[in-house]
Amino acid sequence: LPPLPKLRVRRPDRAEANPCIGVMSTVLGCWASQGQMAQGCAMLEQQLRACMDAKKPMEAQKSRINSHFSRFYPQIIGPHKR
Repeated sequence: LPPLPKLRVRRPDRAEANPCIGVMSTVLGCWASQGQMAQGCAMLEQQLRACMDAKKPMEAQKSRINSHFSRFYPQIIGPHKR
């Protein structure tokens, strides 16, 4: 294999899906079928508001695997001829 300029793992951190997306899609579907100010959508709107106002979990720390790979990279590729 030819020497690599950089050793990198693609996307070590995946973004978590927003838990309110499902509720929001049902509210939008309800509005599309019944109109924006329909009384049938009021319960779904309250659920969406409660979901959006809920405290968000603390953000997880990013993976440091790429920084560790960059430390070990010189040992992987071996000595260079100058």
